[in-house]
Amino acid sequence: MKIFLTSQASRVMAKVAVMLPKPARELKLAFIPTAGDPYGDDKPWMDADRAMLVGLGFQVEDFDLKNKTEDDVRKTLSKFDVIFVAGGNTFYLLNEARQSGFLKVAKELVKKGTVYIGSSAGSYLACPTIEAADWKHADRNIVNITDWTALGIVDFLVIAHYSDKYKEAVEQGKKTTKYKVIILTDNHFVKSDGEKYEIFTV
Repeated sequence: MKIFLTSQASRVMAKVAVMLPKPARELKLAFIPTAGDPYGDDKPWMDADRAMLVGLGFQVEDFDLKNKTEDDVRKTLSKFDVIFVAGGNTFYLLNEARQSGFLKVAKELVKKGTVYIGSSAGSYLACPTIEAADWKHADRNIVNITDWTALGIVDFLVIAHYSDKYKEAVEQGKKTTKYKVIILTDNHFVKSDGEKYEIFTV
């Protein structure tokens, strides 16, 4: 499995791209903007990520999980080399990922070799649960979901957009979880094969 989890993908994608199995121009990338749906048209973080991916040469196509069936998700995503899950509201993203069957399909595809890249909410989704998205209270549970079980393609939690002002909240969160916690600033990313992982700084 090839998994790359980032805080803000646009800051680190140039370095991630050289770690992929083929040059970016030879890779079809499904860009999943679903986490940004609650924010309307004003999503500068997502625009930056998408522009960077296009600039690096990826063959980028958008695929929103909203109102999709598991069959839709499987048929579409099986055609891509890379699944890129963009940032936004993590709780909304998890709800749509579960309802659309994405959790099941993505796990199958990643095990078969599809590359998974997460940016912020997309990185939280890769973890066993999204509990760490609640620690800084930057995210709101706008869909009132109570089951926070996520993809689980890595066995740790991430903290995205970390800075010292979140130190106390994160330390408190660490006391409540059974999982290892990896802290990511916007200049960090973690690469994982599902078992071992390595943290990189740009």
